[in-house]
Formats: sequence, C-alpha cells, structure tokens
Amino acid sequence: MEPARIELTAVPFFPQDRYQCGPAALATVLAATGVAVTPDELVPQVYLPGRRGSLQAELVGSARRHDRLPYILASTTDALLREVRAGYPVLVLQNFGFRSAPIWHFAVVVGFDPAHRQYILRSGTKARETLAAGRFEATWRRADSWAMIALTPPQLPADTDSQRYLEAVSGLEAAGRAQPAEMAYRAGLSRWPDDPRAWLGLGNIAWSQGHWREARTAYRELLRHEPDNAAARNNLALALLREGCRELAEEEIGRALASAGSGRFALAVADSAAEIRASPDVGPKDPAACEDH
Repeated sequence: MEPARIELTAVPFFPQDRYQCGPAALATVLAATGVAVTPDELVPQVYLPGRRGSLQAELVGSARRHDRLPYILASTTDALLREVRAGYPVLVLQNFGFRSAPIWHFAVVVGFDPAHRQYILRSGTKARETLAAGRFEATWRRADSWAMIALTPPQLPADTDSQRYLEAVSGLEAAGRAQPAEMAYRAGLSRWPDDPRAWLGLGNIAWSQGHWREARTAYRELLRHEPDNAAARNNLALALLREGCRELAEEEIGRALASAGSGRFALAVADSAAEIRASPDVGPKDPAACEDH
C-alpha cells in the first residue's frame, strides 16, 4: 500500500535573508514548538559571518538554550519521514554543489507527496517549496544526510533508538538545562523503563542540585540493573555521606572499590573513599534518612 500524503501546514515560515538560512530554518522548527523567536534574534547565536552561514553545532546549541531537545536523526529517508508523520518538522542540511565545492543550505521538511514523489519544504524565500524526491535526496546525501528535530520535553521522537535519544538528553544536561533534561530523562524511562543511562542522568541532576534522597533513589535503580557500576555506586556512597549516613556510605564505597578494580573509575572511587574515611561521624540531620536505604 502506498503511504499516505503528509503535510504539516501549521508550521510557520520565516523567509531567509542573504546567507542566513540557518537562523530562518531554526526559527521555523523552534516556533513550531511554541518558542516565540525570530531569525533576527537567532543570528547572534548561530550565524558565523566568516563562513557566511551556520554550522550544525550552533543550531544544536541554540535549540538547547531555548530548552528544546535537539534530536539528530538516523541518516535515512525512513527516519526522516517517520518524524514528519509524527508531526515534527525536520530541519535538514543540503548541499546544492559538490562535495569538493559545496553550496550549503538549511531547510525544513514539512511533508511528502508519494503520488508525485515530492518532498515539501520551508526553504529560502519559499514558504512551500516542492522538490522531486531524487533531487532532494541527492542534495541531502551530499550533506551526509544530517537532520534534526526539536522536541519539547517530555515529548519523545517517533524513533525508538534509546541510545540516540539518551545521548541527546545527556547533551541537554551537559548544557546546564537541568529542568528540561530531567523531564526528558523521565520521558525516556516511560518508554525504556530499564535503561540505566536514564537513571544515571536523573541521579546526576539530583546530585548537582543537592537533592540527595532523589539522587540515591536514581542510583539505586541503576544499580538494580547494573550492580557492578562503580560510578553509580561511588555517587550513591557520597550521597549517603551528604545525608549523614556515614556507616552506609562506607559500606557502599567498599562495594564501589571492589567494582572499580583498576579500571577508569579507580582513582575517583579511591578519592571518595578517602573523603568518607576522613569525614566526622556527625549522624544524619534527619534520622529517617538512613532508614530507607
């Protein structure tokens, strides 16, 4: 059966100024998620005058600054059209030149017409450009088939690749966007409830905010799936120490030392063990804090 035609007609359009297809395309996908932004406002964040254009890294970074989750798609037309059919406009990079002499262009795919084998885009100064499938796919392929959607946590992509998704969330966390990253991790757990990487992310966010009990809960969930994870065991021990549960912290850091062995976490775990041994045993601020371990 031929796939149904799809077109996201509600996606806004921002015509580009000279060389500034990056800000215009990014404004399109961000505005589609509800961000009140214009290309002019994005220019300082993503436009590189020396290159007369933008790079993918700038677009990804700007999306994160607007508390959106930039999700890089697998480099296939199936992956691209799956997201469009899920309602997500897809920002793509095209090369209208050659690999040796590229002519770069960012546009946004908003639809596909299988009867006519055409992609529908917001592109350049055209609110609705149609490109033959062969033409679009050739220009996209010459740009290494790079494509991105902007998710509003807790939205999930149509894609079911947990590693790709959690790497995207990790990037959002690393950019200091703790609240949307936490929402995205929790959304990930709704689809992949046993994935230890999501529990690690939640634990690290809680740790960075001084929420020791929430951190402990997340690390314990991770350790339920990966009992020999030295990094999580180390962090759990330190969270217990912060709550005044020194005896429990010593028990956990002992297990962490055994798990770490001589591996890449060995030095960090040894430092934590030294910190725990040197700390005074002042007891918990909340007597119940050590009872639920």
